[in-house]
Amino acid sequence: MKKKLKLGLFGFGCVGQGLYHVLHETHGVKAEIKKICVKNRNKTRPIPAGYFTYDGQEILNDPDIDIVVELIDDANAAFEIVKSALSRGKGVVTANKKMLAEHLEEIYELQRKYGKPVLYEGSVCGSIPIIRNLEEYYDNDLIQRIEGIFNGSTNYILTKVFEEKKNYESALRQAQELGFAESDPMLDVKGYDAKYKLVIAITHTFGIFVKPDEVINIGIDNISELDLKFARENGLGIKLIARAFKDGNKIFGFVAPQFIEATNPFSAVRNEYNAVQVEGAFAEKQIFIGKGAGSYPTGSAVLSDISALTYDYAYEYKKLQQEHGMEFSNDLVTEAYVSFDEGITISIHDFEEFQSGYAAHGKQYMVGKVTLEKLHRWSKIDGVGIILAAGALLNPRTQSKKNVSRSVA
Repeated sequence: MKKKLKLGLFGFGCVGQGLYHVLHETHGVKAEIKKICVKNRNKTRPIPAGYFTYDGQEILNDPDIDIVVELIDDANAAFEIVKSALSRGKGVVTANKKMLAEHLEEIYELQRKYGKPVLYEGSVCGSIPIIRNLEEYYDNDLIQRIEGIFNGSTNYILTKVFEEKKNYESALRQAQELGFAESDPMLDVKGYDAKYKLVIAITHTFGIFVKPDEVINIGIDNISELDLKFARENGLGIKLIARAFKDGNKIFGFVAPQFIEATNPFSAVRNEYNAVQVEGAFAEKQIFIGKGAGSYPTGSAVLSDISALTYDYAYEYKKLQQEHGMEFSNDLVTEAYVSFDEGITISIHDFEEFQSGYAAHGKQYMVGKVTLEKLHRWSKIDGVGIILAAGALLNPRTQSKKNVSRSVA
């Protein structure tokens, strides 16, 4: 039966204000905000001062508050709020993907211990209801793969540099001004934000817990103007793709930029929009598209979780009981385009299978099949850009190194 919930919010930034707005515009959700905890006493806010407190305990210790809504940046502080709320018999809604990715297994155990739910639809791909679909719609399907554009900020930046020929710095600044980018934009452009979302999705897709440190992320921050020129001349786009797939008893997952052909459905996903493609053994491929960044899209996802709690909804984590003996691995070989400044030593012998290479404008370019671990190491070097080839195959590393060279210019 639907019941009226009283909410205590932590944080009133971009998402918190979006939630406040959509909650007051949506009359079908039986919930009201009683108190909002914020840090800055001097900041001007657009709603009455009576809503606010500067002491989190006022929310956590209030017996009238049913649900704690956690919407702050600090992952460590957010986890303490979640633990405290659950221990006091309060359900939790959060959109903090870094906190969830780092502590998801602990949060799962805390839910079982205290018998209270934690919902987090807004943490993965903004307005796209992917967690609920993985939990409910795909609960009996054997999912083989999940992949997509998981970060709206980088997609916005890449759209602007391709379509409007803006430079990278200008596009990033615009994304920040519009509230798409994280407070620390390096979380977006280096692929960490997409990785945190992928870690959460892996649990609901394949039924295993993975730590963020296990998942490789390669960002867009080292993509050069020459890389963009190459893409344009060859009719390609570039997207930051998060993906995970199952092969035998192993789960593979990583984040990296990739050249995208015009026929790829991700090619049409522009600006701050996200896209998630789920491939099941029976349902086959299905794609979800929606806004992945911004105040109202994420606020609406948070409100959806609040609405679900009026019906006592909780994640069942069914796949944790279904999957046995699965393990995570990075032992992959894929085809990549590697650009690097003169003076950086990358050899054709570093490739499992070298295909081509050339030098121009003070840079060297190599294309070939290479291990994911090696791409990860190279991505940490200033002056090295890495982009997966269009349609690159992802093969578990089972064969010996070939080092076949087709051409070197």
